[in-house]
Amino acid sequence: MTYKSICGVEGVTTNGIREGKFGLALIRASGVAAGVFTKNLVRAAPVELMRERIKKGKLEAVIANSGCANAYTGTRGYSDAQRMGVIAAETLDIEPDSVGVASTGVIGRYLDLPLIGRQCHDVAKGLMSSESAETAAAQAIMTTDTFPKHALVDTGSFSVGGITKGSGMIAPNMGTMLAFLYTDAAMGQKQLFRALMQATRRSFNRVVVDGDTSTNDIALCTATGEAGKVKYHEFCTALEDCCRSLAQQIAADGEGATKLIEVTVRGAPDEEAAAEVARTVIGSPLVKTAVYGEDPNWGRVVAAAGRAGVAFDPNAVSFWISDGTNRHTLVKKGEIVADLIKAKAAMHGRKVIFELDLAAGAEKATAWGCDLTEKYVEINGRYTT
Repeated sequence: MTYKSICGVEGVTTNGIREGKFGLALIRASGVAAGVFTKNLVRAAPVELMRERIKKGKLEAVIANSGCANAYTGTRGYSDAQRMGVIAAETLDIEPDSVGVASTGVIGRYLDLPLIGRQCHDVAKGLMSSESAETAAAQAIMTTDTFPKHALVDTGSFSVGGITKGSGMIAPNMGTMLAFLYTDAAMGQKQLFRALMQATRRSFNRVVVDGDTSTNDIALCTATGEAGKVKYHEFCTALEDCCRSLAQQIAADGEGATKLIEVTVRGAPDEEAAAEVARTVIGSPLVKTAVYGEDPNWGRVVAAAGRAGVAFDPNAVSFWISDGTNRHTLVKKGEIVADLIKAKAAMHGRKVIFELDLAAGAEKATAWGCDLTEKYVEINGRYTT
């Protein structure tokens, strides 16, 4: 895990503050912008605001708070989201409609705007391009996260960096909980949006912690252009690599998790079919609990794959388990060949890898998640109190 990301991109300054559950992050960077948002019917006020605002294709700053989602808060919530943007705009002397707004925390609570105003004023005084300022911003947006999440891809000619937060209520259907991505590559708005959609589809949309899609999922990407024009396919690769790193960090930090699970499905008729099977396996409570108990229950994996809605012959399937170093075959073309002792040993570490070959095509995809533990119940059984 790297602790250099946004500060590795030209034209970006950031800072944040955290006071108990309540944090505020401020990022200053001007450029072409694109965004992706939750597809939950219940959308938070800042999501509704940004779905319209991002159409202009330009952002100069982002303000994000934690501790209060400002979701299911009606007309007052929308007005408060607008006011939150105004607070940042007045502090930074920019136009309000050029400010990205995001929130995370408890649903059904109103924002404490006086607190946000004070925090924004304090944070703005410390804006800079540095590891410490970036870490402060990444920590400010954490809720049940146990560590700040950063990523940087430096190609030598341009960079893509970002911070994110996410630990629970994660089955993204757009991007992730909160993600703020930056590049110094010069990009047009349509190009940037296409690249962000593709990167999202192959990273954030393949993370499942608990199967719940948040009301507040938002990922914003801003291109400052300071590094000049770059090859589009090179930019897409760098953005996808950055998002994948952030997605894996979210999966590893799932609420109460003790293990990161990686599922690769190959031999699928197309990439989306492979992704659907991988997501179904990674989201199965039975698979998650088996991983927690270090039980190589390959039957749960194959059974989950069978309900993903993708056609394949169960008697042609092959399945492997690995800890990243030692790989063991459990099923070979429908035949059980498992050495359960060796397979169980491969589950002792912090990362468990499943590979599934459907023998139904040539495409593949990978998804990430975590095990399901008693700690998850403890965290969410008392989330608001």
